[in-house]
Amino acid sequence: MKRLFALADEYLDQSDWKVLAALKFCLLSLGMLIGMYAPKRYRRSLTMTCIPLFLLTYLPLMEKLVRIWKEQNPPPPEVQEEPAAL
Repeated sequence: MKRLFALADEYLDQSDWKVLAALKFCLLSLGMLIGMYAPKRYRRSLTMTCIPLFLLTYLPLMEKLVRIWKEQNPPPPEVQEEPAAL
């Protein structure tokens, strides 16, 4: 859990107000999709608005999160095997 909070802190440290605004729009659109109780005649237009908004905000946010996670957890160095002596 500590690593998750450290990752979240690093993400926020590297973010500006634009990223946080995108995060809020992302969560807003996801919440609207989950809790949509609109009459049937409005559901299609709301869905067609929320899905692109969610994808346009979610994908860049997750790309940044994965990049920060990779910086914190670099891959282990590869071990070079020496040729066997005859």
